[in-house]
Amino acid sequence: MSIFLNTRLGKNKLTPRQILSDPILFLAFGFGSGLAKKAPGTLGTLAAVPVYWLFAQTNLFVYSLLTLIVTVAGIWICDIAAKKLDEHDFGGVVWDEIAGYLITMWLVPFSWQAMLLGFVLFRFFDILKPWPIKWIDRKVHGGLGIMLDDVLAGVFAGALLLAASDYF
Repeated sequence: MSIFLNTRLGKNKLTPRQILSDPILFLAFGFGSGLAKKAPGTLGTLAAVPVYWLFAQTNLFVYSLLTLIVTVAGIWICDIAAKKLDEHDFGGVVWDEIAGYLITMWLVPFSWQAMLLGFVLFRFFDILKPWPIKWIDRKVHGGLGIMLDDVLAGVFAGALLLAASDYF
């Protein structure tokens, strides 16, 4: 029994092999984490943790620049993935979760407690989608729409995490 999808994905019925061998889809699917049968968004966020750890080894300017690149490139990556799958915001496309987690952690001092709480807070806002996140998720389309709700979830989670950072 595999934890990964073994069916054809999207309206264009792409195989996991096609997704993993296509550089854009490989990124869009969070290095393969989005192929999970259950909770691909959570596994996509988990895939963001080592990316965050790597980025956190740099200074704030470099972290900011890398996070901005991941986010802006994500608009293009997610848009192309949606077109290749012929499906808007397919659940396995988790590049937006990677960007959202990086945004959550942006200004927070590095610690394992912050990483864990940031993970939980980001997933909370990404799943619940309070206003205006839900509105944006419904109204904004294309790569920007796929990315923007997770960017906002990251901003909300990051604001709470930053406010709590004095306690860990």
